[in-house]
Amino acid sequence: MEANLDHAPPHTPLLNHPPRLNENGHKPSKGICVILYSIVFLLSLLALTMIKSQNHLEKLENSNTESSPFDSNISPRGLAQGVSPKSNPSLFQKVSYNWTNAMFSWQRTAFHFQPQKNWMNDPDGPLFHMGWYHLFYQYNPDSAVWGNITWGHAVSRDMIHWLYLPIAMLPNKWYDINGVWTGSATILPDGKIRMLYTGDTNQYVQVQNLAYPANLSDPLLLDWVKYAGNPILVPPPGIGSKDFRDPTTGWIGPDEKWRVAIGSKKGKTGLSLVYTTIDFINFEQNDHYLHAVPGTGMWECLDFYPVSINGSKGLDTSVNGPYVKHVLKASLDNARVDSYAIGTYFVENDTWVPDNPLKDVGIGLLLDYGRYYASKTFYDKEKERRILWGWVNETDIESDDLRKGWASLQTIPRTVSFDNKTGTNLLLWPVEEVESLRLSSDEFEGVVVKPGSVVPLNISLATQLDIFAEFEIEWLNSESIGESNIGCGRGGVADRSAFGPFGLLAIADDSLSEQTPIYFRLSNTTTFFCVDETRSSKASDVAKPIYGSKVPILSDEKLSMRVLVDHSIIESFAQGGRIVITSRIYPTEAIYGAARLFVFNNATDINIKISLKIWQLNSAFIRPFPFDQNQ
Repeated sequence: MEANLDHAPPHTPLLNHPPRLNENGHKPSKGICVILYSIVFLLSLLALTMIKSQNHLEKLENSNTESSPFDSNISPRGLAQGVSPKSNPSLFQKVSYNWTNAMFSWQRTAFHFQPQKNWMNDPDGPLFHMGWYHLFYQYNPDSAVWGNITWGHAVSRDMIHWLYLPIAMLPNKWYDINGVWTGSATILPDGKIRMLYTGDTNQYVQVQNLAYPANLSDPLLLDWVKYAGNPILVPPPGIGSKDFRDPTTGWIGPDEKWRVAIGSKKGKTGLSLVYTTIDFINFEQNDHYLHAVPGTGMWECLDFYPVSINGSKGLDTSVNGPYVKHVLKASLDNARVDSYAIGTYFVENDTWVPDNPLKDVGIGLLLDYGRYYASKTFYDKEKERRILWGWVNETDIESDDLRKGWASLQTIPRTVSFDNKTGTNLLLWPVEEVESLRLSSDEFEGVVVKPGSVVPLNISLATQLDIFAEFEIEWLNSESIGESNIGCGRGGVADRSAFGPFGLLAIADDSLSEQTPIYFRLSNTTTFFCVDETRSSKASDVAKPIYGSKVPILSDEKLSMRVLVDHSIIESFAQGGRIVITSRIYPTEAIYGAARLFVFNNATDINIKISLKIWQLNSAFIRPFPFDQNQ
C-alpha cells in the first residue's frame, strides 16, 4: 500500500506535559483530604498486616531459592564470583509496577532467540556443523536469575527458527562446579571441534577447560566430553584468580601453532593474554600481550578476527594478509559495553596495534550503543560471512523476571563487514534470513513532516516490524545556526533544536503517553543517531535511558535507518549499520493492538520528507527438538 501524508494533520507535539492535579485543575479541599487520609491510613494498616503475613509465607517457600532484590545490602549477582554484574543494583529499591499477566506475555519476543524459561546470558561457541547452526548459551535451568550456570544448547537451519536441545554441559566437576562459563569453538582442518571454556572452580578460581563432542558424526552434537586433564590453563603469575576468563576461537599461524587469546587485567589496565598450542591441551604463554589499554579495567568475552578491506565477505579466523584488518573486541566489565577497534595484527610476535590510538579498545567505538553485551562471532563457511551474536538482558527488577519466569534474549544475528567507505568502522546488519519472516508490507513515499509535528502511519499492527526509512531535509531558514556538539539532547527527544530531532516513534500508544523515539539529530558539524527510552513505559521499575552516538554521513548519502521491532526489543541500524542501538522496553499501554507507529519532526527550522517501507514480520518457530519424529 502506498500513501502520501503531505496534508495529514499533525498529532500531539513531543513536549513534556505538566502533571495534572485533578479534573478541574484545582487542589482538593482540606475536608476531603482529611477523610481521604483517614481511609488511606486504615487501609494501610490492613495492607501492612497482610503483606507481613504474605512475606512470612514467601520466605518459608523461597528459603532455598533467590534472595529479595530489594535488600540494599545485596551486591549485584555475579560480582562475588568474579564476573560482571548480572542484576540491576540501581533498581533494587524500586517497587514493582502493577504488571498483569497480559503485559508479561506481550514482553516475550516473537522472533528473537530465548529459552523456554529461566535465565540466559552470554552466547557461547556458535558454529555450523553438518547442516545445523549451533548456539550454546549461559543458562540457569532452575530460575530466572543468574546462577548455577550451565550451557544451554539449540540448533537451527537458518538462525531464525530454533530447536531446543538438552543441556550440553553441567557444572559437575571441581574445575567448573561454580559455573560453566563463556567459551569459544575452534574447528580444526580435519573437522574436529575443540571447545575451550572458562570454569569457576570449587575455590572460585577462573580456569580454562577443554571439551569436545563425543560423536562428531552426530549433526546435533548432543553429547560433550570434558577432557580428563582439565583444567588446561590456570591464572599465570601476576594475574588475579578472578581475572582470567573467556578464551577466544583459535587461529593458526605460519608456524602451524594455534593461538588463543584470554581476557584479563592488571590493576586498571585491560589486556589480552595470548597462548600458543599444537594440540589444545598443552599451552605456552607468549611474552607479549596481544594488546593492553590503561584505564579500561577487566576485559572479558574477548573476540579477535580478520575483516577484508576489499569486500563484504567474511574471513576464516586464521586469515591474514595485505588486504586484511583485524578487529579486537572486549566486553568491558566496568563500563558494561562491547568496545572494539580496527587495527593490524603482527604475527611475528602476536601483537596488535590499532589504526587510530584515539579509538582504541575501551575508549573508542562500540559494537552496539544500547543494551548489549558479551558478544561473540563465528565464521560461517557455508555462506562466507562472519556472524555476530550478542546478549541483551532485562532492565526491569528481578521480582518481575521471577514472576514472568524468564530473563534475557539474544539479538538477531548480525553480519560483520568492514566499512570501506569510511575506512574507520564496521558495518553490522541483520542476517538475510530474517527477511523470510516478512509478510505484508506498506509503503509511504515523500511524507512531509513539518516542525513540531507527529504523523501516524496507518499500518495494521506495530509490534513485529521490519522498517526501512530514508530522510530528506528541507531548510526553512537559510540563516539558521545549529548548535555544536548537541548529542542526543539533554531531555532526549523533547529537547528541540534547529535541526532535530526527527525520526520514528515505535511502540507508542495513540496519546503518545508511551513511545520509543528512534531519531537523528543534526548539529553544525556532526549527526547523531539516538534512541530515547525515557517515555517507553509508565512503569517506574524499569531503566529508561537515552542511547546514542555520532554517525558518519558521507556527502552523497541520505540519512537512513532500519529498525526491527519485536515486542520488548527494538534493534535500530543507522547508515547501513555504522551505528547500532539495541533497546529493551516495557510498555504498559502500547501493547498488542494498541501499539502504533508514528513519524515525527521536533526540529524548529527544517521540514523532513520521509520515505518508508514497512513489513509485518511473522513469528519464528522456536520450540523443543522433536526427537519423537524423523529429523
